[in-house]
Amino acid sequence: MTAPPHRRAGGTVPEPLRHKVLLDEDEMPTRWYNLVADLPTPPPPPLHPGTGQPVGPDDLAAIFPMDLIAQEVTTDRFVDIPQEVQDVYRLWRPSPLYRAHRLEKALGTPAHIWFKYEGVSPAGSHKPNTAVPQAYYNAKAGVRKLTTETGAGQWGTSLAFACAQFDLECEIWQVRASYDAKPYRKIMMETFGGTVHPSPSDLTEAGRTMLAADPDSPGSLGLAISEAVEVAAQDPTANYALGSVLNHVLLHQTIIGEEALLQLAKVGEAVDLIVGCTGGGSNFGGLTFPFLREKLAAGGTGPVIRAVEPASCPSLTQGTYAYDFGDVAGLTPLLKMHTLGHDFIPDPIHAGGLRYHGMSPLISHLYEEGLIEATAKTQKDCFAAGVLFARTEGIVPAPEPTHAIAAAVDEAIRCVETGEEKVILTALCGHGHLDLPAYDAYLRGDLVDHTWDDTELQESVARALTRLPAIPG
Repeated sequence: MTAPPHRRAGGTVPEPLRHKVLLDEDEMPTRWYNLVADLPTPPPPPLHPGTGQPVGPDDLAAIFPMDLIAQEVTTDRFVDIPQEVQDVYRLWRPSPLYRAHRLEKALGTPAHIWFKYEGVSPAGSHKPNTAVPQAYYNAKAGVRKLTTETGAGQWGTSLAFACAQFDLECEIWQVRASYDAKPYRKIMMETFGGTVHPSPSDLTEAGRTMLAADPDSPGSLGLAISEAVEVAAQDPTANYALGSVLNHVLLHQTIIGEEALLQLAKVGEAVDLIVGCTGGGSNFGGLTFPFLREKLAAGGTGPVIRAVEPASCPSLTQGTYAYDFGDVAGLTPLLKMHTLGHDFIPDPIHAGGLRYHGMSPLISHLYEEGLIEATAKTQKDCFAAGVLFARTEGIVPAPEPTHAIAAAVDEAIRCVETGEEKVILTALCGHGHLDLPAYDAYLRGDLVDHTWDDTELQESVARALTRLPAIPG
């Protein structure tokens, strides 16, 4: 996107390249978007594991405030963002949209690559977009403490930050593999006021059961969820907060896509492909749902939307679409989702935020309906793309968004071969400043790829899928 040349003393020189598109604070969207309102068919509802019937508000009231329960089930197209939440959002929002000129040049591609950068938040990722409203609604309901799980640590960091804004305690169970590999995440959570435990821990029945079976368990997000839910359910002053998967979480993240639509309109770019990393689905949904709204309104004309997941935890591309628990211990409602089995323990890859056995029910529904595509990437390919991105664009990405960067690079290289000037959009959902040991392992050649071709992985998933819950009635 080079502007026409203009005259200067000594000759004609081109205008400077536009690297970023910014919105003023008063241009920040003031509503979240609810994709459910525009879907051709509604997604299957969560079920009560005891009755097999759709869950009602009373079934969720033990761990969520009523405002969030209402958002979980709403069919309204838009939900107003409370002024108190907007005030905190403005610490970093609107976030910038960047054109990756130097990456394009390195690839020699005619494609235009744009990335929405969420690493400007206090936690360094997109997660505060939902952590802040969750903390706000819980504080409004009189809750004193929030419990949660975290993988790589971005969600735990975000919730600890959000709780500090609304004077709440925050207790976090971090997946053991990430707890050991990323000590600075723990320190950051504690700096914001959070209390952090490795999961599995000996503080809960779920944790003790896992430690008895495997004292060296690397843990999983599903197990950490069990521990956090168990503690919240037993404490009348505490609630549980989830960083992905559920509808209200993806709802809050849509501010990413709403801003991106406004920013791209400023430069007159129409997107051909959107790629986003997917673990539980919040970053992917937050970026893509507003664009999918526009595509549905245009009768299906619009960008291809592609989810990118880790090859060692391929819930969309290799999982089974079935009702399953969201956690290892079976404390959550049954969710219809693409799953590898709720007690599947993924390989401890560095993209800890993507190590979840299931995919968001809403995104799983979109995949079943053919509204999105999905692909899987190995971590070596992802880190190669992350290093290229760092050396060209100057930002070290977190391991999670390197999956989307790798897919964007693949498409940009195809454009070299076809000559297409495709417009590619992705969300750089966080920086990797606290993930440098992972880059060190890649640069030393110590990373190991685990893919669906591995017999051990297939056997592990097969065992987990035999233990899918039966639906009562």
